[in-house]
Amino acid sequence: MNWPYEMRIGWRYTRAGRGGRRNGFISFISGVSMLGIALGVAALIIVLSVMNGFQKEVRDRMLSVIAHVEVYGNGGEPLADWQALAAQLQRHPQVKATAPFVAAQALIARGDDMRGVLVRGIDPAEEADVTALGAQLKDGVLKRLQPGSWGVVLGAQLARSLGVQEGDSITLVTPSGQTTPAGVVPRLKQVTVAGVFNAGHYEYDSGMALMHIDDAARLFRTGGPQGVQLRLADLHQARTVAADLVGGLGPAYQVRDWTRTNATWFDAVQIEKRMMSLILTLIVAVAAFNLVSTLVMTVTDKRADIAILRTLGASPRSVMGIFMVQGATSGVIGTFGGLLLGLAVALNIDVIVPAIERLLNISFLPGNIYLITRMPSDPQSADIMPIVITSLVLAFLATLYPSWRASRVNPAEALRYE
Repeated sequence: MNWPYEMRIGWRYTRAGRGGRRNGFISFISGVSMLGIALGVAALIIVLSVMNGFQKEVRDRMLSVIAHVEVYGNGGEPLADWQALAAQLQRHPQVKATAPFVAAQALIARGDDMRGVLVRGIDPAEEADVTALGAQLKDGVLKRLQPGSWGVVLGAQLARSLGVQEGDSITLVTPSGQTTPAGVVPRLKQVTVAGVFNAGHYEYDSGMALMHIDDAARLFRTGGPQGVQLRLADLHQARTVAADLVGGLGPAYQVRDWTRTNATWFDAVQIEKRMMSLILTLIVAVAAFNLVSTLVMTVTDKRADIAILRTLGASPRSVMGIFMVQGATSGVIGTFGGLLLGLAVALNIDVIVPAIERLLNISFLPGNIYLITRMPSDPQSADIMPIVITSLVLAFLATLYPSWRASRVNPAEALRYE
């Protein structure tokens, strides 16, 4: 190939490693540097892919229960005409479906056991259009929620903790009581367990109960739906759509999108991703700057070669280029080796992790602690590209000082004792 001689010599120095004990040691240090870069890059890709997968898994399970956007009356007041509001909302190009709801906190009592729950009043037919859980249960347990039947569908974990099953009676205690001559007495209502649902999200499976919207409105005395929930064409546009609706509806309504429903959790995940990226990037930086010691040793070992090249007419810039090629080649090999290793693990983590769990007889994600029981992975180019670019830039920066030192070698001094 008609490559510049700087590239050919630099590549030859990269491959050299069998020219005696000193060259062999330098080659070993160079290999360790490349391996360190590869492992650092692979670790970054794997960790961020798992965090992305975890976030996506939890988000999908959360959005199977709640809608993308909720619009409700200011102060929790019931809507005077929810159909007109829904018709107005559906004019937005992103809104694909609407459904009314009632939401209120209550206590569920069964014997001596009592649990705080979010009671959500829904229209079973309309709910199927806005949430995945509603569509999944539309022809099952939700059909049993008839107005006046006072049936309730409990989360699987909630039903298990109360020890109830389909057909059992439980007591709902509402927060607003009745005023009597003896004082304020809590309002109680006997309801029947019509079924259970399993959303796969612990927060909802352990703390939510579904009722027919008419029964919920009567129980909590709202007089009708408290809000309208929306399904969007693109869930990632929820904040933008919510901002548009706030401007169009005015101060009489409040709008909340799904990113704010669990804002603390999502913010915590983003902070963890940033911190893990920073920590693992420092590992890559340490490995990349190991190239400095490798190149310094190489420059010291090749002083005679540098002097000969200078006497043959090589300029200081050419000498500097030779050692930059050597260091950059190590960085490129390490970076792309780490890229391949990281993608191989991230794309097959659903096979690798269960195999390790069976081998060691352990569970990395116990179901009673974490929201999910399997290790998810979602490699994204938006994370991978900055990792690769950062690694290459760090490797390139690590070559500058040793290469500059090589270009400053005095040929006469270098050849004096040769």
